[in-house]
Amino acid sequence: MLKKTTIGAVTASLMLAGGLTACSSSSSSNSGGSGSGSSSLPTVTMMVGGIDKQIYLPYELAQQLGYYKKYGVNMVLSTETQGGIGAEDAMASGQVDLAGAWYIHTIDFQTKGKSVVSLAQLSGAPGEREMCATNSGIHSPSQWSGKTLGVTDLGSGTDELTQLMATKAGLTTHQYSRIGVSDGATAIAALQTGKVQCLMTTQPTVLQIEQKGLGYSAMDLATSSGITATLGGTWPAAGVLTTTAWVSAHQTEAQDVVDALVATMHWIANHSAADIANALPASYTSSNGFTKAEYITALTQDKGQFLPDGIMPKGGPETILATEKTIGVNTSSVNLDATFTNKYAEAANKLEGFTTTTTPEPNSSN
Repeated sequence: MLKKTTIGAVTASLMLAGGLTACSSSSSSNSGGSGSGSSSLPTVTMMVGGIDKQIYLPYELAQQLGYYKKYGVNMVLSTETQGGIGAEDAMASGQVDLAGAWYIHTIDFQTKGKSVVSLAQLSGAPGEREMCATNSGIHSPSQWSGKTLGVTDLGSGTDELTQLMATKAGLTTHQYSRIGVSDGATAIAALQTGKVQCLMTTQPTVLQIEQKGLGYSAMDLATSSGITATLGGTWPAAGVLTTTAWVSAHQTEAQDVVDALVATMHWIANHSAADIANALPASYTSSNGFTKAEYITALTQDKGQFLPDGIMPKGGPETILATEKTIGVNTSSVNLDATFTNKYAEAANKLEGFTTTTTPEPNSSN
């Protein structure tokens, strides 16, 4: 998951200052969040790991389409901020109900004795690209020896992915360096000044790097086909994470949220990048030095990361578990079946009359 992204329109500090708790049964307004309140609906809170980033657009799009309220909840969205608590940590500590974050964190939490589950899977790829400096000549992780690589933040999902790719290429962590460069202008400056030779980032930063002539996409981790070619299988990233304690106590709200997001994923699959951009706030599609037209171009390029039905891709959990093992995480205590469920996404698709090809349902009570 991408760490500590800054957004002007909605900030985590503002949301948390408003006294959000993990209680979804209360009715309150969306003060400080996306959308307007509705006193007749239960309130659910979600922090997203960079809500204005294209890899996380479904959460806000569902709000703009009115789907959360349509399916029965008043959703209050917030975002990670640079230097602030991560979305998954805010969820795990009870500051918010849900996290819009990478599936890999469910395994990370389980190794630490915390039970976290993904209720729906929104992407089958991280949405990332390894951007290398124009004159670097790098096209493979095997060429990283002696290089400095940029990741969003040390310990983030991009950091784990970078280590995975290097390990698969036969490199040890002593043969290359990793530094946190965030995203946007900070990441671009790191590449431009030579502070890093390659960095892992998402759209629209990818497009900006290309347009400035500073680098090129050396490795595609942005689409399902690209990640399969790079790592040998789908790599489920953005999902809807929560604690098993919360979902056990809020079955109805959990289903309503997944209903809204599954409907959104089908909407994305059946609409163009321009349609999606037109449905999002202008602050998302025209900011940080890029135009709406550039946003659409970038989204067109990497729209293939999104899954149409919220179902966990077959073999995806195993790929993520292998990632953790490869980078040295002790996964001996992990019960993979307890890290995700298709129960809610299956019901959501049935509600809308969609058919799916699913990963077998885990043997868990979630």
